[in-house]
Amino acid sequence: MTTLTWQQTSSRLAQFLALTKPRVVSLIVFCAVIGMFLAVPFGVLDMRFAARALAATVGIALVAGAAAAINCLVESKIDALMARTRWRPLPRGQLTEMQTLVFASAVGGAGLALLYSEVNALTMWLTLATFVGYAIVYTVVLKPMTPQNIVIGGASGAMPPVLGWAAVTGDIPYQALLLFLIIFAWTPPHFWALALYRKLEYAKAGVPMLPVTHGDKFTRLHVLFYTVILFAVTLLPFATRMSGLIYFLAAVALGAVFLYYAVRIYRDYSDRLAQTTFRYSILYLTLLFAALLIDHYFYF
Repeated sequence: MTTLTWQQTSSRLAQFLALTKPRVVSLIVFCAVIGMFLAVPFGVLDMRFAARALAATVGIALVAGAAAAINCLVESKIDALMARTRWRPLPRGQLTEMQTLVFASAVGGAGLALLYSEVNALTMWLTLATFVGYAIVYTVVLKPMTPQNIVIGGASGAMPPVLGWAAVTGDIPYQALLLFLIIFAWTPPHFWALALYRKLEYAKAGVPMLPVTHGDKFTRLHVLFYTVILFAVTLLPFATRMSGLIYFLAAVALGAVFLYYAVRIYRDYSDRLAQTTFRYSILYLTLLFAALLIDHYFYF
C-alpha cells in the first residue's frame, strides 16, 4: 500500500512538472543566469552575489513555470489536436483545469514573493510583466489572432537576460537590451522552422501560424530574412565593445551555420531540414550566450 501511494505521488508530481515545460524553462533560466554573470565583473562574484543570483534563478524559474502552466491551461484543446503536445497532462485528463490554475497561482505567487523579498522590486515587476506578456498577451490574444504572434509575442520570451541583469544590479543598461534584442531576433526563425514542419497540425488546430495563413514559400523567405537580421544583431555586442574577439568569432561561426540552414530552407526545403534547423537554433542560442560569458571573463 505504501509503495502504491508513493508511485501515485511520484506520478502526480511528474504531471505537475510537465505543466511547467521543463526544457523551455531550462533555456529561460540559462539566459537569465548568463545575464546575471554578464552584469558584473569577476571580482564581484562573492557570497552576496551567489545568494542573490540563486534567489533570482529560483524565482524566475518558478514564475516561468507558472506561465507555462497557464499556457497549457489555455491551449489544452489545441494541445489535444497536435501530436507533439497531446501527451501533456490536461489533454490526457490527468489533471483538471482547477488543479492547474491553483498550481500555477501558487508557484507563480511564490516566485514573485521570492523575487520581491530576496532580490529587488524591479526584477519582480519585470518578471510579472513577462508573465502577463506570455501567459495572457501572447497565449490568449496574439496566438489565435495573428500570424505575427511569434514576432510580437517574442518580446516576453526575450526578457530572461534582462531579468537576470536587473536582479544583480537593479538597473537595465544598454548591454541588457542588446541581449534582449538578440533573443527577440532569434525567436522568429527558431519557431517558424518548427511551424513549417508542423503546419498541418497548426491548421487542424485552427492556429494562424505563418505557414498556415501565408504558405510555405512566404514563411521560408521570412526565416531567411530574420536570420540575416539575427546575424547582424549578434554583432552589436562586439561593435559596442560589450564583448571582444572570442565572442565575435563565435557569433560569426555560429551565425554562418544558421544562415546556411536558412538559405537551404528557402531554396531546397524539406521537413527533415526544418527539424534540423529548429534543433540547431536551440544549440545556437546556448552556445552564443556561453561565448558571451566566456568572453566577458577572458576579454582580449
